[in-house]
Amino acid sequence: MLLEKTVMDSKEAYLQCLERLSWAIDRLKAKVEPSELARIAELIVQPMIGPWRFFHTPQHIFDVGGNEDAIEVMAALFHDIVYVQVDRSINFNVSYYITPVTKEVNKQLQIRDQSELPADATFEMVMLVFDFVAGEVLNPFSGQNEFLSALVAAKALEPFLKPEQLLQIAACIEATIPFRAAERGVTVSQSLYNRLQAINSLFTLSLTDEQMRETVNKAVRISNRDVISFAYDSSAHFLANTWNLLPETNHNLTCCGFYTVRDYRVALLKMEGFLSYLKPEVIFRQFEGYPDDRTYQRWETTAKYNLEIAKLYLGCKLATIALLEAFSSGLGLDVSLAMMMGELPDRVAKGVRLESFFPEIEKPYKPQSGLEAEVFNLLENGRAKSSSNTDLENSPLATFVVKIVGFDEMRYQCDRAKEFFRQNLEADDFICDFNPIVTEIVVDSILKLFDSRKSTIYRYYEITSELKSKPQTNSPGRPFLSNG
Repeated sequence: MLLEKTVMDSKEAYLQCLERLSWAIDRLKAKVEPSELARIAELIVQPMIGPWRFFHTPQHIFDVGGNEDAIEVMAALFHDIVYVQVDRSINFNVSYYITPVTKEVNKQLQIRDQSELPADATFEMVMLVFDFVAGEVLNPFSGQNEFLSALVAAKALEPFLKPEQLLQIAACIEATIPFRAAERGVTVSQSLYNRLQAINSLFTLSLTDEQMRETVNKAVRISNRDVISFAYDSSAHFLANTWNLLPETNHNLTCCGFYTVRDYRVALLKMEGFLSYLKPEVIFRQFEGYPDDRTYQRWETTAKYNLEIAKLYLGCKLATIALLEAFSSGLGLDVSLAMMMGELPDRVAKGVRLESFFPEIEKPYKPQSGLEAEVFNLLENGRAKSSSNTDLENSPLATFVVKIVGFDEMRYQCDRAKEFFRQNLEADDFICDFNPIVTEIVVDSILKLFDSRKSTIYRYYEITSELKSKPQTNSPGRPFLSNG
């Protein structure tokens, strides 16, 4: 199964983007000079290959657009061009389209007041698609990025496409604002259709009712492809995609493995909290029976199961990272995970890791349900390989602890771990209520890991001692050493 990000260099991304742009422009019967197409392709690709992009990448926008509809392809190419939380900024070339109508106030982006806005029908149309108003403060988690991305798309394509086509593209991008419930019985898709009707009338556009309904169907397809990993039949691939999101908003995890125990815990805790409260029924979209009920229900059911898998999986990892954080608390706040666990195998040849010292468990815990069996398999054998390369795909410490205490105890310890993270529990209190067999073995293994490092360093002490015992000679360019 294809993951959201595959290895793609900037040249390959640019060429694929240019190819899709050309195809979509041709299907939309627009006339665009090759030099202009090249400029737009570069505008799209530059932010998508930024240093923090691991999930929202060129491959992602190509997947979301599909390969059958020009409006969908075009919308997908632009839909993640602005992602402030990930990029920590807005690409300079992209900001050209944004700054005339937005400003920063108290570290938040805001649509300019009406008196500051230029007369711009395209901008007004995009603003109405998102149901925003002049002077509105943009919420990073409620459409900010999608609105700004749609604005860039509309303004960049304005010289070449009809207003009706720009409206359709903006509507498809609006639909990628994720995880929204119905309001007063009106679904997100129905609400979008209602706004399209109003905009079509207000701006005297020529979209028929059938075209507007089909536009919403396009938006539904885009939205569902954007989150389709929740419906992956393989939980290993679902988790691999989830792992690609971790370094996008936890930039410390990209520091070549030199992140701290706390850095890793914070990232896991944010992801576990998000997935624990996410409701399966708000992930996918449906409009007037499309997609059909059977497909929609299958996606929702699979998403619900994947969320249950992720919740237990992340809970086990949180319980064990809490144990490491408690053990390392006496050493300081900046203890690296590699110090406590050992280096990742692909970064240090023949490196010794913590799990090297774990004993075999004679009577390991046996999973009590299909869900437990799947989570145990993920912990022991690993997620599918993700592009972020943040950590190991498997979880040797969590696997070892589960073998001793089982999943019910891990659920209990996860709850206690959260109290520890909130500083409602001291490190010693957290450790004292953990299974003593586990804590004794883990402490012993940490000491052996430290001893292995000590012996490595001690080897250089022996080399130094041998050198000191040999007669000293003066080499050219080397200072003479004496005791005098």
